Amino acid sequence: MLLIKTNRDTLLKPLQTVTGIVERRQTLPILSNVLIQQDDEKISFLTTDLEIQIKTIAPRDASNMQKFSLTVSAKKLQDILRSLLTNAEISLSQQDDYLYVKSGKSTFNLQILPAEDFPQIAEDSKSDTYLTLKQKEFKHLLHSVQFAVAQQDIRYYLNGLLLHIEKNKLIAVGTDGHRLAYISAILDKSFEKHEVIIPRKTVFELSKLLSDSEDSVTVEFFQNKIRFSFSEIVVTSKIIDGKFPDYNRVIPTKNSKTFNINRLEFLQALQRASILSNQSEKFRGVHLIINKDNLCIICKNNEQEEAQEELEIKYENESIDISLNITYLLDLLNNVDSETVQCAFENANSSVLITVPNNDEFKYIVMPMRI
Repeated sequence: MLLIKTNRDTLLKPLQTVTGIVERRQTLPILSNVLIQQDDEKISFLTTDLEIQIKTIAPRDASNMQKFSLTVSAKKLQDILRSLLTNAEISLSQQDDYLYVKSGKSTFNLQILPAEDFPQIAEDSKSDTYLTLKQKEFKHLLHSVQFAVAQQDIRYYLNGLLLHIEKNKLIAVGTDGHRLAYISAILDKSFEKHEVIIPRKTVFELSKLLSDSEDSVTVEFFQNKIRFSFSEIVVTSKIIDGKFPDYNRVIPTKNSKTFNINRLEFLQALQRASILSNQSEKFRGVHLIINKDNLCIICKNNEQEEAQEELEIKYENESIDISLNITYLLDLLNNVDSETVQCAFENANSSVLITVPNNDEFKYIVMPMRI
């Protein structure tokens, strides 16, 4: 039975949108599949891992045949479509429990599983709160803090990004307990206070799918999940049930010793010095020695090898010798796009506040190391 006859990209582009969350090996085999459905108007593609669900649609081609609903291996179908020539004409047909993909003289048959067995996150119709902002603004918000989110921390509430609405401000915070990234954006209207913790996987998937455009994204908050709608894509995610740390208590307010530094020069100096850091260790330390108009960067390793870099800065306060995790500094400098960053210290034992000059929206806090 012929299901679809269309251009390769008609299927490949939406399929690529939804396959990012699919793992090839699943405890539940059907979770490796994509649910493909066609009605009179559109073809929809949906995947889930039971925590996050992505759905997108493609317009129904005039040459597409009839309504159907099936599930098939998402990665295998994607790999097959990728292997075909651009603009190749393909046909999908079903025979018993197999989907046949044909293009030219190539034929592939894939096992299908019943669509009615495919698990979906229940769709709530009415949200508690919803807001709309530009995709590029929301993408920038996520990109600015997602690198600080913990990975597989026993404190499960750190394995996600805090999204906090307060009056007309949207705040995003990521932390792993050793560093914290904070950014805020002004909304066009005021809202009641609301906060959720979005799983790390959801955050990174959204960052990939959102565009740098003026097009809007709608964010809907429900009791135990959150939904993002943009560009014919709907991402629904469960939220992490837990109490996020009070980030306001972490942000230092008394760091009086500051200097500004060119972001790219600082990044390149740290990258060179990191060559002789202990590469195999999770926490790689770097000494920052701040003297009058001079920043000295020192990295050592277990073989007693040492790298030293010096940069000119404008600094008039007392000298400070502080040790930080060099990975945390590199993460920041690779993910902000400002020309200059400002570093603020109080002493060698207090946390470091790194900001962007003349920008109160972004803050990055790093705890010192003892090495």
